Amino acid sequence: MILHGYWRSGAAYRTRIALALKHQVYEPQGVDLRAGAHKSEVFVALNPQGMVPALELDSAVLTQSPAILEWLEETCPAPALLPAASVDRAHVRAMAALIGCDIHPLNNLRVGKALRETFGADQPAIDAWAARWILPGFEALEALVARHGKGWCFGDAPTLADCYLIPQIYSARRFNVPLEAFPRLLAIDTLASQHPAFIAAHPDAQPDAD
Repeated sequence: MILHGYWRSGAAYRTRIALALKHQVYEPQGVDLRAGAHKSEVFVALNPQGMVPALELDSAVLTQSPAILEWLEETCPAPALLPAASVDRAHVRAMAALIGCDIHPLNNLRVGKALRETFGADQPAIDAWAARWILPGFEALEALVARHGKGWCFGDAPTLADCYLIPQIYSARRFNVPLEAFPRLLAIDTLASQHPAFIAAHPDAQPDAD
């Protein structure tokens, strides 16, 4: 497998975490979003949307991190990243979607670029924009972890929800978002910082990192 991604992309980061948790070996291939490599003819031939990540297999190219993570869960069932009970799987997917649908898309690189180029936003304004969406999302997630977590987002082992959470915490820190109000989320982040899969997936550990 070849994982085409960008070291600081939240969607690529969550994909790396899932691959590491599943003990999957892959070749990382950096795609520099700042240089526009995702819009190159070569990359668009792989992923017509021109976004990362893209997971290149022998017979297919998978795009969109939620689809990739679900494919991993189906094809590499152990260790499981979704609980056994259907209602519990729905809870985990809801936590993941809270981040993947309602927080992350509003503070990724292309949105920041649009804020700068179209609306003249400076960095403090972009930080405030990111906080506007991260804080209420994390408030809801903190309550859900209080309800369902036993060390991790759901239960006592990493799930898809943790694959989404850790990159979003990384992003929140980049935007100087205060996180003191979320002790449960920070506790998960501390636990992840000691877990081999999360360590290996961290942006700073990637070959294309600055």
